[in-house]
Amino acid sequence: MKRWVSSNTLGIQGMKFIDESWAPSDPTKLVVRVHAAALNFSDLLMVEDKYQVRPPRPFTPGQEVAGVIVSAPKGSGWGIGDRVASKVIWGGFSELVEVRTDMAFRVPDNITFAKAAALPVAYITSMVAFFDSTKVQPEDTVLVHAAAGGVGLAAVEIAKAIGARVIATAGSDDKLDLAREHGADVGINYHDKNWFQTVKEVTDGKGVNVIYDPVGGDIGINSLRCIARDGILLVVGFASGVITKLPANRLMLKRASAKGVYWNHDYDGAMLGEMTRKLFLMLEKGQINPVVHEGQSLENLPDAMALLQSRKTTGKVILNIPE
Repeated sequence: MKRWVSSNTLGIQGMKFIDESWAPSDPTKLVVRVHAAALNFSDLLMVEDKYQVRPPRPFTPGQEVAGVIVSAPKGSGWGIGDRVASKVIWGGFSELVEVRTDMAFRVPDNITFAKAAALPVAYITSMVAFFDSTKVQPEDTVLVHAAAGGVGLAAVEIAKAIGARVIATAGSDDKLDLAREHGADVGINYHDKNWFQTVKEVTDGKGVNVIYDPVGGDIGINSLRCIARDGILLVVGFASGVITKLPANRLMLKRASAKGVYWNHDYDGAMLGEMTRKLFLMLEKGQINPVVHEGQSLENLPDAMALLQSRKTTGKVILNIPE
């Protein structure tokens, strides 16, 4: 079995591609032959030991997969040949991966493995953000940062499906055009140092009700300059590599709040099941359509990670892994 391993040398340069014999270690889990694996910024952080999850080294990174079950526990409700997608804690950048039965969900035949691999982290995170961490309403204005990335585009589509007005930020005109194609009403380049002032102008000075921030750093801090009274800042991640140190006085003056968006199958199983159900209803209605950047093979993982790190991609970077 071929897989990538993050060695004792941190970062992309410490990745090693190995081919070895392999046997399942946990009989309670599914074994899935991976046909597509999606990259996340958290993978970059994980191989640098900068993520909150720090696997013992050496380990195989990768947290979003889609493929076909080749082995399933008796009585699990799953069978050989079932098409599934799943989040995994790590281990996804491999030809085979073990998957918890409660993390997997079925993939309809009309959805490609590449698009399915984009769902378990990015889309579920946005569902949790807008339906559980807060309750986005049709009358709300939602600001989505990094709106052309995998997580950002998911947030744009879901907020628009709810009926909210969506303001998207990104770093280029092409990325803003893509965000508009997927539902954004307004696009603003956040390389403009006064982008938050533009947000206030397009909201008639009121600011935005909900801010979705997967970037962190100065983006998170300056977001509070354009938050509405009683608004909420959703802390989704730190793709910038800098943890946001929020000025509490700005929260106080706007009666605003900041809330972390985080979920875990051990604690949130029932809620995640409901989020998945809602997500597939949106899929059936054509309200969401994941953008995937294909053309990368398993062997090319370091190049794909460097591409993601460059912030030149849109949507989800996907590894295609043919059998």
